[in-house]
Amino acid sequence: MRSAASRRRHRRRDWFARLEAACRQHRDRTCHSIDKLVHSSTLSSTGRRITMSARLYSLLLTLLLIAPSAFSETLKLPDNLTGFGSPSGESFLIESTAKEAYFPLASNFLTQKTQSYCGVASIVMVLNALNVPAPSVPEYEPYRTFTQDNVLNERTEAVLPREVLAKQGMTLDQIGAILSTQPIKAEVFHASDANPEQFRTQASSFLSKPGHFVIVNYLRKAMGQEKGGHISPLAAYDEKADRFLILDVARYKYPPVWVKTVDLFGAMNTVDSDNENRTRGYVLISSPSGQ
Repeated sequence: MRSAASRRRHRRRDWFARLEAACRQHRDRTCHSIDKLVHSSTLSSTGRRITMSARLYSLLLTLLLIAPSAFSETLKLPDNLTGFGSPSGESFLIESTAKEAYFPLASNFLTQKTQSYCGVASIVMVLNALNVPAPSVPEYEPYRTFTQDNVLNERTEAVLPREVLAKQGMTLDQIGAILSTQPIKAEVFHASDANPEQFRTQASSFLSKPGHFVIVNYLRKAMGQEKGGHISPLAAYDEKADRFLILDVARYKYPPVWVKTVDLFGAMNTVDSDNENRTRGYVLISSPSGQ
């Protein structure tokens, strides 16, 4: 039976392997720098044993997500939220056992293109993370990917006209309906029909399985942020801290944050006047087979 130290070393090796794989698949300047740092800093003189400190290890994971916006001026976080790039935020990710969504989403992380496009950006991230067959993009030919422009089409127009989206954004039920225009499984849960325990169980279970994702619709001011309704995907859950990691797509405004389950659920359990006064909530997303 492995010792605790042995298990920690094994987890680090596994995470480094996944980090390098993500960088190879989504190669860019940031990933190239991380890849070089991994090779130069993690191996001892024998070239076999990883000796990186937990601090540097967590920093590498954080860089993959926050480097593109490392110098943006974001609003101050309230005391009940923990920034992803903080020492505590990094520790939460390391000790989390429900973080299968982190790498696919971090590799496809987007900033919403307008202040009403938080739902669009969240949907695009999840579709690309699921490797759903994507439309062509003229400027990227011959490659295909979902963007915040081509994810909207005649089918989504029937759900939510672009002019309405531009004015008031997207509701929880519209998120589910737009996702359902793609060959995936999307199940909508209003907070009024659930409870914190159910949400915790469902969301953490999804985040612990490959190919499973969670999008949340919540009221910012209920979590101490500014100020209205918002949409973003979840990337991880730390059972010890009982916190979820929100990959905030408005990264010009707030960084990714860790939020306590009760606070997140309370922010979802708020009335949305644009959705017939129904409460906000969450969407569980997976491939059609659920595998």
